[in-house]
Amino acid sequence: MKLLPVLLLCTSLAVTGCVSTTGASQGAKQITPEQAAEMQYQVLDSINSLRTAKGLAPVQLNAQLNAAAATHSRDMAVQNRPWHFGSDGSSPLDRVRRVGYSGTLLGENISETYETALETLSDWMAQPDTRAVILDPTATEIGFAWFQEPSGKMWWTLVSGTAANIGTPASQLG
Repeated sequence: MKLLPVLLLCTSLAVTGCVSTTGASQGAKQITPEQAAEMQYQVLDSINSLRTAKGLAPVQLNAQLNAAAATHSRDMAVQNRPWHFGSDGSSPLDRVRRVGYSGTLLGENISETYETALETLSDWMAQPDTRAVILDPTATEIGFAWFQEPSGKMWWTLVSGTAANIGTPASQLG
């Protein structure tokens, strides 16, 4: 029950930069470039607040994981279905390898909604399998991205991983 107040606090702190996308029939709004620039960090801050509340180490954004997430969000829109396989048959592991991620892929969350990023995060936290991706104790990095259709419909992807050099003694690093 301690998780709910933390999530509500994170949502209230970060919601100022989000646009409500409540559905095309209600005039869903497009995310502006300024809001887009802030959204990844708002989600990152919220995820790290949730992780801290559970005694877990924070994660950081990884540009390669962000790229893999962005590619998949756009591809789901093209396919018009939320699922973990790309239109070319690629898996989440294939996509992170394509962008050169050298760490270990831990999981991927996806969603098709008219909701904001933080509402989507809240939905992911409500389900055991998607919550496990966010709260994986071995995660050190995430990628988070979206694609928004002209109607306002959002396609969300979150990818988590562990950096390649975690657990490697400094003397063994290049």
